[in-house]
Amino acid sequence: MPLLPLIAATFFMVSGGPYGIEDILGGAGYGLAIIIILLLPFVWSLPTALMIGELAAAIPAEGGFYVWVRRALGPFWGYQESWLSLTASIFDMALYPSIFVLYLGKFSAPLTAGWRGYFWSLAVVALCCGWNLLGVPRVGEDSVWMSALLLAPFAFFVVLGMWRGLTQHPAMHWGRPDNDSGTGAALTTAILVALWNYMGWDNASTIARDVENPQRNYPRAMIGAAAITAVTYILPLSAMAVAGLSPTSFSTGSWAIAAGVLGGPILSLGIVAGGVICGIGMFNSLMMSYTRLPIAMAGDGLLPRMFLRRNRRGVPWMSLLACGMAWGLALKLPFERLISIDLILYGSSLILEFVALVVLRLREPGLPRPFRAGNFGFACLLGIGPTLLIGYALYASRTEKLGDPNTLLGNVSALVFASMIALLGPVFYWLVTVPLSRRRLASEQVTE
Repeated sequence: MPLLPLIAATFFMVSGGPYGIEDILGGAGYGLAIIIILLLPFVWSLPTALMIGELAAAIPAEGGFYVWVRRALGPFWGYQESWLSLTASIFDMALYPSIFVLYLGKFSAPLTAGWRGYFWSLAVVALCCGWNLLGVPRVGEDSVWMSALLLAPFAFFVVLGMWRGLTQHPAMHWGRPDNDSGTGAALTTAILVALWNYMGWDNASTIARDVENPQRNYPRAMIGAAAITAVTYILPLSAMAVAGLSPTSFSTGSWAIAAGVLGGPILSLGIVAGGVICGIGMFNSLMMSYTRLPIAMAGDGLLPRMFLRRNRRGVPWMSLLACGMAWGLALKLPFERLISIDLILYGSSLILEFVALVVLRLREPGLPRPFRAGNFGFACLLGIGPTLLIGYALYASRTEKLGDPNTLLGNVSALVFASMIALLGPVFYWLVTVPLSRRRLASEQVTE
């Protein structure tokens, strides 16, 4: 996979366009939403991109962040890194088929009503499994034209919004939405949604085996995708503000309504079509990333060796099918809306990667680093901003309940639930490694 497809695939792993940022605007209003979106790339995205740029260039191994943490901190923490990432994917991956179904339903509501919505979600999983079996280069190349198709309607959206503002001089609503209760809950939700929309930069690292000149292309891809993501978030929101559109009740799926106001039904349909592409493109690229973790773990003896099987294109088809089945079973869970759970699990794995960056600087100072994220002091400081934001997500999730209080887990907070999942990682590591240690010890005794 050359540079441009790598940028496009990373763009889908992280963003997939402005779809998903609607709740930032609905909770914060234009002024705060734009400030949040402008600041997060510097506090959250850029430090992460620099860290990944260095580690991916220095250790371009299949399995990416799992390999980095294992090499720096040992097999226990490597296993926890993979455990946190794969469990986070259960809550993360259920969302993208939902985006597909949401926007498909705007073409025709009966098309996705009732059981049909679940059928279409399963169809997305099956389609992306087949797509991924064609290989990493194919997924990357297709991500390029999908990105272009997805963003084209927003280019017209921005132009029409700016033109309306220049010609009609409407009143601009920079403050909080009129229907906001005045509490900090809406703003907290906006920040958490923004963090979620800027996360996932490390996912591209797991496919290093199939990337052309990874030492050179990974740092460039991280910076390029970060810039594209920030621009595709800021420009549509700015165009809406200049056009005088109210942020009141703006939530997931509202881009189609705003497009109808600015450009009529044709632009609205274009935005809807982009949402359909977004759901498929993000699921497709993330499937490519996550399915490389089991094969790397199997190579280290932490999963059955059947996960090492590949097809003639080098695709780990057993890992692909196993992950696809797990995500398919999770589609009906109500957890896809609990972004804080995803943030806690993913954020914990991200902190381990920043620790690995510093530890490898100390333990392996002679490791060739084609790209270096500053001197040692700068590398130590890189993780501070992301860690503080993850801490904020932990604090905010302490009161968020899982759902219906009448259900078994309904009164459990997102923080407690995510912590329970994270703590299962050491248990499963013990269950896996203790039998391995006993077999190894028995083998050594027989040899003696």
